[in-house]
Amino acid sequence: MRIWKLPGPVVRVVFLLVLAVTALIFLRRHFVPETFGELGHYRAAAVAMNAEVPIQYAGLQACAECHEEEAETKQHSYHRGLACEGCHGPSVAHTEDPIEVQPLVPRERNSCLRCHEYRFSRPTGFPQVIADLHNPMEPCLGCHDPHDPTPPEVPGECSACHAAIARTKAVSHHYAIDCETCHEATDEHRVDPRSSLPTKPRDREFCGQCHAKDADSLSSIPSVDLADHGGRYICWQCHYPHFPEAQ
Repeated sequence: MRIWKLPGPVVRVVFLLVLAVTALIFLRRHFVPETFGELGHYRAAAVAMNAEVPIQYAGLQACAECHEEEAETKQHSYHRGLACEGCHGPSVAHTEDPIEVQPLVPRERNSCLRCHEYRFSRPTGFPQVIADLHNPMEPCLGCHDPHDPTPPEVPGECSACHAAIARTKAVSHHYAIDCETCHEATDEHRVDPRSSLPTKPRDREFCGQCHAKDADSLSSIPSVDLADHGGRYICWQCHYPHFPEAQ
């Protein structure tokens, strides 16, 4: 009688599958929490554990019950989306014993600079300062009310918010060109930058006002034939407007 045997590779594959299934069963039994999967793809017992964690933050409503004037002022200011405890720290203990437990009242510059120190990655128009240049050694509270931080004077220069761009343009061939030459900015933009954005050039002809061959401009300004120069590309795909040297 001939005895049929499985080929060697098949045996090895079957062995590996059995080993993998055994390992999964072992891991499931010893390492996966018992309540995993009961309420979805997470550990159901975590709900009860999180509920047992002591509450530390009171919330805006609790603060407003006693500090109505400050809450009303903040509600109509640039800080309206900022939680009170973002600056004053967790305050549940203060709500439970307002006399003995006082919230944090930050007065040093570093507290404000957490959000307002200049960072290139922050959104355009977000109020930023360079700490070493912006009223150095002076407390922010001297000019800004934290609950309504509107500056006492609207910045007159674009560099107040666009410091990186201003520094770049200052060492370029466009250093003498005012920002308003290429951008139209309303008065509202200077008060609430993100609600009224300045305009930006949209076509090659705009740059051609100075750089086209037939433009009425100084002879020292580089000129090109707009019909042939750059082909189908727009000027700022090759020339950064604030530093227009050819790339």
